[in-house]
Amino acid sequence: MPITDKYRLICRYFVFSGILPIIGRGEIPICIMVAVLTGDIINSRSITNPELWLEELKEALNLSKQTKWEIFRGDSFQLELVPEEALLQALFIKASIKTIKNLDVRIAIGIGKKAYAAEKLTESNGEAFIFSGEKLEELKRERTTLALKTPWPDFDEEINIVLRLAQVIINSWSITSSELVKLALKHPGSSQKELAELSNKSQSSVSEGLKRAHFSEILALNNLYKKKLSQFIAAL
Repeated sequence: MPITDKYRLICRYFVFSGILPIIGRGEIPICIMVAVLTGDIINSRSITNPELWLEELKEALNLSKQTKWEIFRGDSFQLELVPEEALLQALFIKASIKTIKNLDVRIAIGIGKKAYAAEKLTESNGEAFIFSGEKLEELKRERTTLALKTPWPDFDEEINIVLRLAQVIINSWSITSSELVKLALKHPGSSQKELAELSNKSQSSVSEGLKRAHFSEILALNNLYKKKLSQFIAAL
């Protein structure tokens, strides 16, 4: 196998596994690509007891053991994980925060190379961090709450159009719908009967609730995201 092909295979392995081999302090291989989620809680000051949403946020950020996260400036946060899991993680954070009345969360996903790994996530650097920060500022100006930015403009255009449409669904989630979506994402592969037992609801209530939340369409969106992402990463 040519050296360039071996290099691409190694790069793809690191991209999808999230394993960062140690080269030197702060140094990482130039091929390493990560996803960075930067976000903030909308209407956080309307809640007199911030512990209500803070504990919910911490639980959401801990969905995967393969993540590194930090909360800063009171109601802002940043999370690093493998690109393949980025959208599902963002949706889980969305569902978790929307279980609290009048709250929502703005999340910008940046995917790209990681140039420097610091002890504190907010001190790390690379295009993934830059893309995520830039996109968050755009979200504030555009008054929308979920989008991504990557090195691939065609990928961004296609996925961001779908995300804008998905937000019509997500914005309509009630507290009950959000709780069911959160539960279903937290227990992937569980049957509706199992979700009913976990939520102390009837199976028919769970079925109707997930249908109202368009949960199957949300999963289809995530599958589309992963499929398109793998195609662009395969071209590395």
